[in-house]
Amino acid sequence: MLDRTYAALADPTRRALLVALRAGEARITDLAEPLPMTFAGVSRHVGVLESAGLVRREIRGREHWVSVQPEGLLQAERWIDEQFSFWSRRADALASRLKRKQRTQGEQREKPRR
Repeated sequence: MLDRTYAALADPTRRALLVALRAGEARITDLAEPLPMTFAGVSRHVGVLESAGLVRREIRGREHWVSVQPEGLLQAERWIDEQFSFWSRRADALASRLKRKQRTQGEQREKPRR
């Protein structure tokens, strides 16, 4: 599912659809209006978001309503948090080591020669 989530988020149109849905659920017709594509094109993008678990589509009569499923982002968020935590610790460890090395080198330069 993580691959599907990132693949879905990789497309700027799909990200724009998610941003538009921040205001609440919307009809695909309304989501398509500001975009330079057809209803069918937007519907395909919604399908990708839907298969990634990022949105839910509900058909009411002839209208397709879409709403955000924020839980769909949780797995991706956890993965990013884990990576950030790991690499932050590594970067902090490297910074500490470099500081110790600089201090050691500075002390060696200050020792008088005989």
